[in-house]
Amino acid sequence: MQVYKFGGASVNSVERIQNLGKILQNKTDNEPLMVIISAMGKTTNALEKVAEVFFSGDTDNALRLFEVIKQQHLTTAKFLLVTHYNACYTLLNDFFTEIEWLLHDKPVREFDYYYDQIVCIGELLSTAIVSFYFNEIGVANTWLDVRDIVRTDNNFRDAIIDWAKTKTAVSSLNFATDNIFLTQGFIGATDDNESTTLGREGSDFTAAIFANLLNASSLTIWKDVAGVMNVDPKQFPDAELIPELSFEEVIEMAYYGAQVIHPKTIKPLQNKGIPLHVKCFLDINLPGTTIGQKLVKHLPPIIVVKNQQALLTLHSQDFSFVGEQPMIELYKIFSQLKIKANVIQTEAISLQICLDDRKEKIEQLALAASTLFDIQVTKNLTLLTIRHYNEAILEQLTAGKQILLLQKTPETVQVLYG
Repeated sequence: MQVYKFGGASVNSVERIQNLGKILQNKTDNEPLMVIISAMGKTTNALEKVAEVFFSGDTDNALRLFEVIKQQHLTTAKFLLVTHYNACYTLLNDFFTEIEWLLHDKPVREFDYYYDQIVCIGELLSTAIVSFYFNEIGVANTWLDVRDIVRTDNNFRDAIIDWAKTKTAVSSLNFATDNIFLTQGFIGATDDNESTTLGREGSDFTAAIFANLLNASSLTIWKDVAGVMNVDPKQFPDAELIPELSFEEVIEMAYYGAQVIHPKTIKPLQNKGIPLHVKCFLDINLPGTTIGQKLVKHLPPIIVVKNQQALLTLHSQDFSFVGEQPMIELYKIFSQLKIKANVIQTEAISLQICLDDRKEKIEQLALAASTLFDIQVTKNLTLLTIRHYNEAILEQLTAGKQILLLQKTPETVQVLYG
């Protein structure tokens, strides 16, 4: 049993989808295969805009924006399909209707609920088209609605998996009669059949869930880069390929914000010792990166840059020490608001917290903590993290920057600058 996951870049054009077909046609072994596919290209971003406009009350504009997305997918289907077009159109139209009914209503629930109902459609549209195309070129496969498989709670936009119910659903899949199943990443559903999402980049996590529950021999994540690089090649042209990594190192990279592998992805694989391969769908002959249990030494500096950061400076209101009780209360607030701090630095009567600049979360945190602290917020900052750093690379990357916060350990340095 193998699991393949293809991201949005791999299906963002007719030519890219045709390339996926060739990858599966060139697969020489007969092992059963679970294929996870993301939404096409920038579809998720476009659907996010639909959700925002709908929630603002502008139904007509939301429908116009959605119509653009509809026509883009229908055009792709027309270019790819001949004998299977009518069947594909019928399925696509069911999904279009599902969203259009919602967009004709007025929002009466929280934004995150509507976000998930609308944004989830991207994966359903892309996988429907790709599944029919694969069948048309002779790559027989069975399409699944992952919402019938992956069960979650109702924490919309960052849902938590119900592993027991999901395992039961996965165990019902019969690979003896269907050698290839094709389904969506990133989404699931509650027991009330309300769509949920697993957080941005959650498709990798979906693939890891299936790999774990199917006891797969491996998971391969196909990307538009040669493998795992020591830095985002879009930001640093001299990025290096890392041919081998340990689960432990990738967890550290994910914790600090590296976008190659989703933070939740590694644990389901590590628990069962399932190797993860990161390969390039543009050139399947490149060796890629293998991630497994083995510790790897002598790694190059691994650099993660996170923009759109905010720094909250919290001062005790009566000049008392920031001791155990205020910190306990602060962490309770983090838990209640589901906030993850990227850096925390404490001093005698104050502390500094760096976190992603999500306006609503920062406002909620500032309000909740205002009974304990006086709060100052600084925005438009960048957080630089370097694993396996040396002083030369640190000096090079921070030259001329106004440094607001710096933390060092023997392995990792983090610098927040404006």
